[in-house]
This record gives sequence, structure tokens and C-alpha cells, in this order.
Amino acid sequence: MNTLIRNCNLISMAEGREKYEPGVDILIVDGKIAEIGARLEAGDAEVIDAGGKICMPGFINTHTHVAMSIFRETLDGYTLQDWLTKKIWPMEDKLTAEDIYTASLLSFVEMASTGTVMANDQYFMPDSSIKAALEVGVRFMATRTVFDVSNNADEMLAQQEEMIKNYKNKYDTIYPNVGIHGLYTTGKETVEKAVALAKKYDVPVHVHFCENSQEVIDIKNNYGVESPVEVLKESFAGVHTILAHVVKVSDAEIEELSKLDVAVAHNPISNMRLGCGVAKIQKMVDAGINVSLGTDGQGSGSNLDMFDTMKFAALLQKGVYENVSAMDSYEVLKLATINGAKALGVDTEIGSIEEGKAADLILVDLETDVCQPVGNVFSDLVYNAKGTNVKMTMVNGKVVMKDGEVPGIDKKALYKKCDDIIKRIS
Repeated sequence: MNTLIRNCNLISMAEGREKYEPGVDILIVDGKIAEIGARLEAGDAEVIDAGGKICMPGFINTHTHVAMSIFRETLDGYTLQDWLTKKIWPMEDKLTAEDIYTASLLSFVEMASTGTVMANDQYFMPDSSIKAALEVGVRFMATRTVFDVSNNADEMLAQQEEMIKNYKNKYDTIYPNVGIHGLYTTGKETVEKAVALAKKYDVPVHVHFCENSQEVIDIKNNYGVESPVEVLKESFAGVHTILAHVVKVSDAEIEELSKLDVAVAHNPISNMRLGCGVAKIQKMVDAGINVSLGTDGQGSGSNLDMFDTMKFAALLQKGVYENVSAMDSYEVLKLATINGAKALGVDTEIGSIEEGKAADLILVDLETDVCQPVGNVFSDLVYNAKGTNVKMTMVNGKVVMKDGEVPGIDKKALYKKCDDIIKRIS
């Protein structure tokens, strides 16, 4: 079915277009944006009257753990390492494939409801999360995370390769990558095997990197290096790498990172919640590094609302650098959209609203008490809007959420199932 979005206020995030275009129509044919203009002919297309709402690209969450919805608000009082080793990992050992499907389904519903069209994951039993992503209809970059903690890394790598072979190019919304948990949990031999796998299948690598001070110490000790960046230069050459967090790096290390094929997934809320510190995002952007945004899992990030993530990303940089010009609002929107697409290697498909790209977009209603009057629309989106302002989410031209409802999902029943899981494994 073809669709015409009538009378929207367009923020396309596309180079060569005005940043803000009022009164625009968007014609969608076979899931792709066919034409953008004024007073377009609808023909046999279904008409969606935007009624002056903002139409913009859907958000791209470049670092999360989708099955961790059930661990929401389990963090208080723990450091990262203690939370993982004493609380989360023992509970995760009890999870079944059905548990992971159910927990992932809740996360994908949350994403669709708050305007996220794609997520980049780090977890295990990926078939279960992929099943949930396909059910909701959002895009999903999946992995089977590899590490050395449990001494079965080769088995994990075999599962990773099987997942890539099963899903690469099978669905137009599912993308595999190679997930390495972190350099502090994964030795050089396993890292190099994982990177070789990524090169073999031409997929990116996704790894936690320099999230906190203890992690940096562990990497230096385990690898015998002066800087964790040395490991990237030696073992990750020739593969695109998505680095999650990157909080504890020096200015000199930022300069070195700018020379590598890396993208940074910034998770400001999780970093603060875990007491890790504040990443030097403005300096990374200034150095030419592609920075995008992530929520992390709900256990440390609380929710998957990218509006919250944008707000904290902007405020923290202004506060840390004591510079009101740091993280301009439009630039923050880029972090959540087109930069995320570039980080995941899908910027020719999504991330901006342009003719020929897939219709992955959202309608945002700013006609609310906290958003009116609109002095600056970009600032309003970054500082005042919430996921609840999203009235429609579309992926590949298909509506996956409208007015808070996700087609085919009984939310109350889903909440109950997730509650039962956490009670059983706690």
C-alpha cells in the first residue's frame, strides 16, 4: 500500500535541504520515499493527515541490550562490575529462549512507542530477540556477544558465525554484527578470532570500550599496553568498529581514535547512573569522530526513550565544558538520527528523509503544555519533548506504532509476563 503524509513540518536531516520545512507532503511508494513536496497528488495512496506535526527520521539507538527490559531499576547501590557479577550474570544464567523473546518484545514495543526505528544490540540467544524485532517491525542489528569469562569463547564464536550465516541478507530489517563484550573480559586471541569473523562476512564489530576507570586498568594489565587504543590499532585494523561508551579516554587518545574506522555510541544516562563519568563527546565531534547515541539496557539506562538521551547528551557537554555553544540542538538531533545510521552502516537506507530512502520516520506532536510556545523547534525536541510526544512510528513505510498502540501487542499481558520472569529468576 502506498501512503501520503499530508501537511507535516519536515525536519529531514538531509544535506542540501532546509533544516525545517513547514507544510510538506511526503509520498511513500513500496516502503520508500518517492517524492517530497507541496500539495502532492495522493492517487490511490492512503492519506495520513499530519496536521502540522513534526515529521523527522526515526531514532537509531546504537547501543543497547534489548532483553534487559526485565532488569529495569535493579542497579541502585552497585558499581558496574558488582552489578554484573553479583546480580545480573547470575540471573541471566537462568534465562530461557522464551524469556529473552518476551523481554525483547517489551523493549521493541518501548522503542516503537517512543520513536526508535532501529537498535544495535549486545546479548545472547539472538534468535529470540530477532523473532521479537520481526514481530514489532523495527530494524535490529543483532549479535551473539563473545567473551572469555566462562571459558567457552570458541563455542560463542561458532554461535556467532551461525547467526550471521542465518540472517545476513535474509530480512531487510535484520542486520548481524560481531559483538565482543569488552577488552577487559576478552583476551587477545578471542578478539582476533572475532575480528577475523567480522572481516569474513563483512559486518561491523560492536564492543564496550573504556566505560570506567577500572576497565581501563584491566585492559592495560591484560594486554600489556599503555593505552587501550593500542589494542584497537593492532587487533581491529580493517574492520568498522562501534565503540560503546568511550568515557575514559584522554585528548591524545581521542586524536588517535579519529584516525581509525570507529564510531562512538554515547550513553550519557547509563554512564551517569553507573558513576562512570562524562564522555568528551564535544571533543570527539570536533576531532571528526562520528558520534551517535545509545540508551544502554534498561538496567543501567532506565528506559529506551531517545529524547531523554538527547537532553542529557546536550546538557552534560554544556556543563562539563562550561560552554553554552557546546552540542547545538540540531547537532544533537544528528547524533540520534543520521549519525546513528552512519555508525551502523545503514545511512544509504535510513537516518534522513530523502527521496529513494526507506520511509523510517516519526510524527511528533509539540502541541503540549511543556512544548508550547515553540521558540526553537530543534531545542524544543531536544529539551522538552518526550517519547510520549511521538504519535506515529513508521518503518519501511509500515506503521509500527500509532497513538501509543503497537499493532498485535497486548501490552498489559506483556507486562505481566515480564514481571513473572524477573520474579522467577531473582
